[in-house]
Amino acid sequence: MKLAFQRERASSPATLATAAEFPRLSGAEIAGFVLGERLGGDLYRFVRANRCRVVFGLLDVAGTREENLAIVESARQTFEEIGSRSFADEDINEADAMMEFCLELNLTIRRAAAGVRSCAGFLGCYNEELGTICYVNAGHTPGLLRDASGITELAATGLPLGLFAASTYEAPTAVLQPGASLLLVSRGVVEAAAKKEEFGLGRVKQHFHAAPVDDAGQIARSILSAVEQFLAGKPRQNDFTALALARCAKGTAARRA
Repeated sequence: MKLAFQRERASSPATLATAAEFPRLSGAEIAGFVLGERLGGDLYRFVRANRCRVVFGLLDVAGTREENLAIVESARQTFEEIGSRSFADEDINEADAMMEFCLELNLTIRRAAAGVRSCAGFLGCYNEELGTICYVNAGHTPGLLRDASGITELAATGLPLGLFAASTYEAPTAVLQPGASLLLVSRGVVEAAAKKEEFGLGRVKQHFHAAPVDDAGQIARSILSAVEQFLAGKPRQNDFTALALARCAKGTAARRA
């Protein structure tokens, strides 16, 4: 089965980006893909804030692509401008910066929508020196952290963006050990249905567990391949998006350096 994957690009959702648009990380890889043409409001972005921090996120704006074009573009601009600025200072408190970043995105979405528009989101800041991820899960499907102990769910730490002007968010920190990886998938992946059965988070975990440990691109593609095969040609009703961050095992990192 031949699958059509898109890398995220702001100018046109149907245009393939180059691999150079995935930021280069020290001892880690990050990648994201969308399966086929866009139908909804999924958006993922990466931005380097300083020499050791990369900010990433997956947003899922409720509604159709036509309804969401202006909202998604405004969110993209805020992500790139505020994301890089908020985490640039090496001495910042990452949790405080992440909460402020979420408040800016929340305000941007409400302004662009001229009111309320639900936008689930998972936003993270990966610290290459420490191997940590400071994150906010704003009503998004759980992030999945895979390491030697198994797969851990990074559940919601706040409500979706775009609902309330004064929303608050918790920003915990997770450790990405060498050889560990993080997977984010959009709601469309989990809710993809065939014969009245959803693909579900359980299947996402199964395919994540079977994917290569330290190949972010392959992790993301394997999930989208699995959901495409699950649908067996049935038309999609939503965006299917996957984003992965993989930290190389110590031996692998040394060979790649």
